[in-house]
Amino acid sequence: RVQMTPDLLPNDVTGSSIYREETRTFEFRRGPVFTHFLLADEINRASARTQSSLLEAMQELHVTYDGVTHPLPEPFVTFATQNPIEHEGTYPLPLAQLDRFMFKVRMTYPEPTDEIRVLTEHHATSGLSSPEQATVQKVMSAEEVLSARRVIRETFVREEVIDYVQRLLQATRNDELLEVGASPRSGLMLLMAAKSLARFAGRDYVTPDDIKTALLPVMRHRVVLSPSAELEGTTSDEVLARMIEFVEVPR
Repeated sequence: RVQMTPDLLPNDVTGSSIYREETRTFEFRRGPVFTHFLLADEINRASARTQSSLLEAMQELHVTYDGVTHPLPEPFVTFATQNPIEHEGTYPLPLAQLDRFMFKVRMTYPEPTDEIRVLTEHHATSGLSSPEQATVQKVMSAEEVLSARRVIRETFVREEVIDYVQRLLQATRNDELLEVGASPRSGLMLLMAAKSLARFAGRDYVTPDDIKTALLPVMRHRVVLSPSAELEGTTSDEVLARMIEFVEVPR
């Protein structure tokens, strides 16, 4: 976990060189990005320069420092949280970086029963927790995650479904309520998400319903509303939901 702050430097995330007196050479010291699961907490509190330091890691799965490429461990996954953009001390994420995130999940207030449980447990422990009381357990090895990825990638997608995805992408580019439509990477991520949903449902093939289910979390952060749409209070979810309704679904 990396707590992103305005004074955080790119090298604090990716790593830096340190001088070894005994060998009289510089040695690369790996930063926290060298992990399987990276949590960039409050990512939009970091400066644009620090945010961009994650681009290479997220896309190429390696870090380049002083002309030397250092591969990241596999699997490598980046999670991030962000504060609402209107909060003080935040920096908007560039579209190029947003496009690297497969999903954007909106966190709302917890259900009353869940909130009661949080309050009860917090009160019972006086707000303190210990590693001995943690209930998180390892359920998969790195090799098993990579194996599951290979199975997901092999999921069958018929041509009509691929055409459906392309028409959805095209619809975002032709909509007057959107200033920037979905990128080609959006389509790739949409197909990958749909393949995952198919496997979770016990199928080895993708259906149009898988595409519909994955569309909002995959696309909502990859499109940009037009100024007129923002003035009217329209959300990207509303625009995308309307597209699901009018773009013809393959049989």
